[in-house]
Amino acid sequence: MGFAMTQKICLAGLFATAALAACANGGDSAPSRLSALAETTPTEQSDANTAIILPRASGGGLIVGSSESAGIELYALSGDRLGSIPAGAVVGVDARHGAPSANAWVVAALDGATNQLRLFELDVETGARSERTARPLPVGFAAESLCLYRDARDQTLYAFALGAAGQISQFMIGERESGFDATLVRELRVASEASYCVADDASGDLYVAEQGVGFWRFDADPEAEIVPQLIDAARLGRITEEAGGLAVYNAGAASYLVGSDASANQFHVYDRNNDHAYVGSFTLGAGANAGSVEAAGGLNASSFSFSNALPQGALIATDENDDGTNYKLISWADIAAALNLATGAAQDPRTPPHSTMATVRPLTETVPVETDGDSADDPAIWVDRDNPSRSIIIGTQKQSGLYVYDLQGAVLQFLPDGRMNNVDVRDGFRLGDQTVSLAVASNRTSDTLSIYRIDPATRRLVDVADGAQPTDFVDPYGLCMYRSARSGDTYVFVTDSNGPVRQWRLSDAGNGRVRASVVRDIPFASQTEGCVADDEAGVLYVAEEDVGLWRINAEPDGGVTPTSVTTVAANGALKDDLEGIGLYDIGGGRGYLVLSSQGNNTYAVFRREGTNEYIGSFAVIADAARGIDGVSETDGLEVLSVNLGGPYAGGVFVAQDGRNIAPQQHQNFKLVPWSAIAEALGLESRR
Repeated sequence: MGFAMTQKICLAGLFATAALAACANGGDSAPSRLSALAETTPTEQSDANTAIILPRASGGGLIVGSSESAGIELYALSGDRLGSIPAGAVVGVDARHGAPSANAWVVAALDGATNQLRLFELDVETGARSERTARPLPVGFAAESLCLYRDARDQTLYAFALGAAGQISQFMIGERESGFDATLVRELRVASEASYCVADDASGDLYVAEQGVGFWRFDADPEAEIVPQLIDAARLGRITEEAGGLAVYNAGAASYLVGSDASANQFHVYDRNNDHAYVGSFTLGAGANAGSVEAAGGLNASSFSFSNALPQGALIATDENDDGTNYKLISWADIAAALNLATGAAQDPRTPPHSTMATVRPLTETVPVETDGDSADDPAIWVDRDNPSRSIIIGTQKQSGLYVYDLQGAVLQFLPDGRMNNVDVRDGFRLGDQTVSLAVASNRTSDTLSIYRIDPATRRLVDVADGAQPTDFVDPYGLCMYRSARSGDTYVFVTDSNGPVRQWRLSDAGNGRVRASVVRDIPFASQTEGCVADDEAGVLYVAEEDVGLWRINAEPDGGVTPTSVTTVAANGALKDDLEGIGLYDIGGGRGYLVLSSQGNNTYAVFRREGTNEYIGSFAVIADAARGIDGVSETDGLEVLSVNLGGPYAGGVFVAQDGRNIAPQQHQNFKLVPWSAIAEALGLESRR
């Protein structure tokens, strides 16, 4: 599976997790015995799978269950059956309030007969319901279950569909005129049947039960790196044989994961605020109003206070018993008292969590590069001063060459000239009797500088290197250009994967060609890549990937000792690797530096002037309406303050997208109007 196990176990020296070993919790104790407050009427053909509990403004709540014969079934908290919604052979159900529709519960159901996702709007007060699926939404495999996730940053809704062969497909839900649509954005995998899942909107945790293996945790963000964490394992941990349903009980300071040990009819509880440490188990025996649980299945939990009998919320458990399949309703207060659990603050599921992270959305994106894997890397922008709307984006394809795109993302040119890593552009270079714009790229195939003239009439690149221009680096990496306000000379800086930064002066070779001459080496202790030069201030900024951001005089006689701007260790908003850097020029020496914080898929903004004060960070998230995914794992970026017209009147931000997931395609570049970033962070725009 390629999974990275991130925790250790004290169980016979084998792999394990935070929850597995009895030795970490003072030994085993007998599970507490509880009883349910109520149980629902059995489903029509003993085929219940999962259920959720939703609050009602009028008081109490509504149980929404899944049935392979009756579709979606509705129950009162007393257990009385209130009706059903035809939805096919439903094997999983989940709901969110106000996403993407503002004033209703959106109920997602997975039809196991057609293996399709179906979406409904439900009024829990009146029972009114309508299907809003815009078109057939096949998941592409034998469906087992489903859960929803709402991104706290922008309220985008996602659905996870699970499959019998271990498939986990994530879909982005968007609202169209004709109803709700879904776009596949990511595919995860476990080795065998994935039977249940639950996602917590507040933390972004996705939990999956792999029936024969155990409970896994993933990051629910579709742009996140896939590094699963094993919470508990069958036979090696506390799960007897079969991993069953999962539920998240979130009450802020008190947050727990409940997992069904289906083979033993037990429920294990893990403390999410303490690295999923195991805190106890319980069983459900017969009570005054409900029978015992005989085969525990799907689970759901809520901390909302539904009634005096459910002051701390409830857990719902699916049960297959001799009298038919139904749902048991358990008071969380009883569970907390039995296991001596901490109590927290009730969370109303109608009030979604919100992130404080500033967010923006891409307006457009380029055509993907032609090869899979880590391919696209760094963009640069050439501005057509006579007609800015004709400006171009030059993007590196570090497996094969250079792309030239227009501002709509269409390909104008592709040059298969080698493994180009970084690229930059400068105007005002005197070549013969012309003043031209140059684009220079670091070529890792030949370990040289590739030098091009930009033809303004055709918007194409023309090779003008005076033969091979060697870098004498084993692995030339990042690159940026500098035009000195003092001398008018044009320079190129290239970083190396081993640390040092080398500076070249570009000169007219006298034959319509350009040559490069080394003028300075600047040592760094570890790998550098991203860099940008402030031509007006005469300053070079360099990102040392695992360390921080540095500044140094950009002139060739400016010394070799950089000054630290910030470090990963000192700034909690940064998470290595630090990658691309761009400069937004307001004028008068003022502006902003934008730095790719690749480890957390954000972009940190610093002041250009003074001591480069950190201002804030933003993330580029998906635009479900346009069907464009967000930006993650960014290598290179560029930011420009020139008025390019239309939505880019205040400039543009261009970033490489390391995971181009909607639809799933090769890497590309995303374009964001600077005005959106300025609004999100309270920044200025140059007009």
